[in-house]
Amino acid sequence: MNTHAVIIDDELSRALATKGVLEFYDENMSVLIAERSALLNGTLDLRGATIVFLERDDDEKALLECAFELRERHAQLPLVLIGEPTRIPSALAEPGVFALGRPLRQSALAAVLSQLSELRNGPGRSAPAARSNPELFRALVGNSHGIEGVRRLIERVAPSEATVLILGESGTGKEVVARNLHYYSKRQKGPFVPVNCGAIPENLLESELFGHEKGAFTGAITARRGRFELAEGGTLFLDEIGDMPLPMQVKLLRVLQERTFERIGGSRPLQADVRIIAATHRNLETQIAQGLFREDLFYRLNVFPIDVPPLRERISDLPLLIDELLRRQEGQSGICMTLAPAALRCLCRYAWPGNVRELANLVERLAILHGNGTIDVEDLPCKFQIDAAEGEADPADALIASTAALPAQSMAGAALPPAVDELHLPAGGLDLKQYLSELETRLIQSALEESSGVVAHAAGLLKMRRTTLVEKIRKYGLKAGDCDGVDA
Repeated sequence: MNTHAVIIDDELSRALATKGVLEFYDENMSVLIAERSALLNGTLDLRGATIVFLERDDDEKALLECAFELRERHAQLPLVLIGEPTRIPSALAEPGVFALGRPLRQSALAAVLSQLSELRNGPGRSAPAARSNPELFRALVGNSHGIEGVRRLIERVAPSEATVLILGESGTGKEVVARNLHYYSKRQKGPFVPVNCGAIPENLLESELFGHEKGAFTGAITARRGRFELAEGGTLFLDEIGDMPLPMQVKLLRVLQERTFERIGGSRPLQADVRIIAATHRNLETQIAQGLFREDLFYRLNVFPIDVPPLRERISDLPLLIDELLRRQEGQSGICMTLAPAALRCLCRYAWPGNVRELANLVERLAILHGNGTIDVEDLPCKFQIDAAEGEADPADALIASTAALPAQSMAGAALPPAVDELHLPAGGLDLKQYLSELETRLIQSALEESSGVVAHAAGLLKMRRTTLVEKIRKYGLKAGDCDGVDA
């Protein structure tokens, strides 16, 4: 297959040097040079191209703009980023995107083209499919039912103009959801303007949102645009909307209804061409009952609610989250860490009241204190050392160990004794692993039956944590009737 390459670079001398390297590597390769503006204004014809080389300068935002434009219009066209750093931005991390450093080396170029060939022609592989929301899937890491549901909702509502209300505890990633809603909306080229309604004093919030004219109040020595004007054509993210004072709620409601507003001290109405996304960690219906939040504003905002689950309810995502945070830490600071299995078990047992934000803070702290290497239990702050505090790696493992040598006939239906004084191995021997698995399954089933299927009660009978029992139930594939009460 002939290669038709396109080099996108605003610096002609550098582009010519790149062209020379490519043609030296493959004398049959045809190479076209174009500027970024040609790509962005749609005048660059990429029909027939088989690969694009995009020069990355210091402006990461400009790079992403060009890359996104390219991937949107030509999703299956392989893209190679040239320059430093050689890592691929997380927003572009997907099959079909590669990176090369400078100076260009034949071995590195050959490796990229080889990967491209495997991706295109390898067994069971196909050309890259349309872009599958890389930033969305990397920012909201996890495979749990809860986070998968959030991703589906984002994909459905993002292209619309519907007002979205994001609910969830502090640290769950509500702003991440908001930014993804903006990125996958028709307003993605417009600004994303966040406002923390709880962090701005009440007497300044109106000016912050709507702006003011010169002389509108003492200290207003110049006119100032508010966040509504700054977000023109884009998205306005009202974070912690539940902390907004009641007088401001009235003014915000009017803007949402009429889509116009005025600066403080002004008389000229301004159009509010913005999409509103709001978020709060508070229960707004409780706030309404207490007279702290307007019911009419709630229904105006609650057009499309998205509930972000806390980390403790999707603990199965923790290993993936940690892996992502460790890779980001390595990209930012060059510190390469790994977590020992025992340390990971400790973190899986922690309740995470601060959610993903607390996890990110922990990873950063570990990087500062311990740097490169493997993080073990003793390296974790004391409150995370749950294994050490309990004196065992897993409560269920202790239970298995205490009954590990029960007579084989106990598996045939006899009552399991609480302990044994003498251990006897059957004459023909036994498969210890299978024996322990069957024994553990029997004990779990018995506990579930005794607790009427309530997992929390069964966990209490087995002296183990509920999350540990849920994983055991899934591990052994117990029937749904045995797993009532198990949630993702």
